[in-house]
Amino acid sequence: MVVRRTTWTMAIAATLAMATLGGCAPLVVGGAMVGGAIVATDRRSVGIQLEDEAIESRINRAIAERVPPEQANVTVTSYNRKVLLTGEVTTALVREQIEALAKGAENVRAVENDIFVAPLTTRTQRNNDLAIAARLQAALLADPAVPSSAIKPVTQRGIVYLMGRVTEAEGDAAARVAARVQGVQRVVKVFDFLSEAEAAEFRKPPPATPPQKGRP
Repeated sequence: MVVRRTTWTMAIAATLAMATLGGCAPLVVGGAMVGGAIVATDRRSVGIQLEDEAIESRINRAIAERVPPEQANVTVTSYNRKVLLTGEVTTALVREQIEALAKGAENVRAVENDIFVAPLTTRTQRNNDLAIAARLQAALLADPAVPSSAIKPVTQRGIVYLMGRVTEAEGDAAARVAARVQGVQRVVKVFDFLSEAEAAEFRKPPPATPPQKGRP
């Protein structure tokens, strides 16, 4: 079984995205570049970001312990404690087993199961997904209507899943961008939607830090 950590996929995609953009703009994963300074713009608290990582680890470990490797190729992605399951398994029973493991994991509030019962993807197909992910990341970063740091994309089998905390307008904009990316077969929105007022709070610049005594 290949249980792929989305964090690594995103890191690879971000690196390739920089190459795609030709180095014309600074690349910041999980933040925005403002006046040469990095401003954190993830719409999750630091505690929730860490918990999402822990949730992914717990579920990945449970799958590895209970599902034979030749029966599943599953990606586990947690965003704001909502878990997305993607990939392939050889039987419907294994699909149900993995969903149950995810639902039973500590601190999970919801599970979206989009695992296919199908032959496991080949290395070539997985490399193609990585290439799509790189193009997608570049496209999301380039569109000013998309709060890219508030969106966590997952690419599998040519399908793009979009997670994050966004308004409906922001989610629609991200979906339009994703649909235009070469190689994308389908776009699935798995967002948690915010009101415009809630999103406006995240768009406010952080308060200025007062200078410390004894320093200019």
